[in-house]
Amino acid sequence: MLSKKIEKALNEQIELEGSSSQYYLAMASWAETQGMNGIAQFLFTHADEERLHMLKLIKFVNERGGHGVVPTLKAPPKTFKSVQAIFELVLEHEILVSNEINKLVETCLKERDYTTHNFLQWYVSEQIEEEALARRILDKLKLIGGEKGGLYLFDRDLETMAAAESAAADKQA
Repeated sequence: MLSKKIEKALNEQIELEGSSSQYYLAMASWAETQGMNGIAQFLFTHADEERLHMLKLIKFVNERGGHGVVPTLKAPPKTFKSVQAIFELVLEHEILVSNEINKLVETCLKERDYTTHNFLQWYVSEQIEEEALARRILDKLKLIGGEKGGLYLFDRDLETMAAAESAAADKQA
């Protein structure tokens, strides 16, 4: 059984994961309208991934006797300055999510809720991967600079990466 404090904290994380999904979905839509289909596909895949993170939390809360609340989400931005700006926002956002997961873990330890603490370790590991991926992408964009040919190849690389991630997710399902 979840304490009310843990249930409230998990529902706040559910909202953050849902917002993350919407945020990446908005980025993906913008990239697609700019003709960057690989970047769009990569971001659409990550929007789906964030939604699955939210669903995993909802199911966990419900299984532990709480009530996973489906959040009302604020509308994300519709346009973005550049691809570079998008991935800078992605990294900034993933750092925010990591910090919130860490706070949640700390709350679990204070409340002596070791079951939820154990469950959250998957999210801790996932955030390490998400931040590292965003940093690698930003490193590639810095190498490209403003070169259009480099951006074209980058777009194709992300399309390949998105296809590989999607195939891996299908195997797990």
